[in-house]
Amino acid sequence: MQKNETSIQFGGVFIALLGAIMFSTKAVLVKYIYIFYEIDPVTLLMLRMLFALPFFMAIAIVSSRKKESYQITRKDYFQIIFLGILGFYLASFFDFQGLTYITASLERLILFTYPTIVVLIGVLYYKEKLKTPQLIALILTYIGIAIVYANNQSVTSQSDLMTGSFLVFCSAVTYAIYLVGSGQLVPRMGTWKFTSNVLIVSSLAVIVHYLIINQGIGNLNFPIQVYGLALLMAIVSTVIPTLLFSEGIRLIGASNAAIVGSVGPISTISLAYIFLDERLTLIQMLGGSVVIGGVLIISLQKKVEI
Repeated sequence: MQKNETSIQFGGVFIALLGAIMFSTKAVLVKYIYIFYEIDPVTLLMLRMLFALPFFMAIAIVSSRKKESYQITRKDYFQIIFLGILGFYLASFFDFQGLTYITASLERLILFTYPTIVVLIGVLYYKEKLKTPQLIALILTYIGIAIVYANNQSVTSQSDLMTGSFLVFCSAVTYAIYLVGSGQLVPRMGTWKFTSNVLIVSSLAVIVHYLIINQGIGNLNFPIQVYGLALLMAIVSTVIPTLLFSEGIRLIGASNAAIVGSVGPISTISLAYIFLDERLTLIQMLGGSVVIGGVLIISLQKKVEI
């Protein structure tokens, strides 16, 4: 029995690790497309979610046919719509916009602060008591961001650095709010059913946004490589890691999955170095390590459902 439990733990860690690494490819793919092809953030985001939509619709249908499946109420649907628009639609929109200004490496470090924002929401909105380890973690995280930020020389101007960082931080905030709100629905609906329905709403919101600003279908005359990369992003950076990480959470728990997920920024920085020739100085690496350390402390407090 003990051997079986060990195997389950090992399998859960491996699944969560693979999911975190696959998630981390998103920023690199987005930045790669921006560098080599002319496409705006809304169109790229629309293509990503358009290709991902059929997969999540299939998951929603399969999960709803299970005998023990939770029956979604009208109130649940309103919450799903709200969280879908706030969490994945707005969070992705801010993130894709921010990546037009800053590097994939810096984007991932800023985005990785969302667990600390979850803690701050709990303190400011739910009047939770801020524990000493959490306070230390918050201080460490934002000192690390300040170190990376102050020594960033990979953008064309200080204005771009500030604009891009602000947009990505907005993405982290909206995603943190989504995580807090999802805490009520996930235990009732189950991870897969909740996630698939939320991402269906997000995908539709992105598509509607695109249709509105383009007053219709617009110009989709892009090289075939753009569509191939968007499809790759939808499958490798969205659908598969979402399912893998959800399964990892089920097997090893949210806190352990959060610790495993800390490989995300390291993976993004490594991939950005290989494919985008992005380089961090030793001081920036130190700052990034401080950020990851601060988030790990938050994760170990078992307050963040990632």
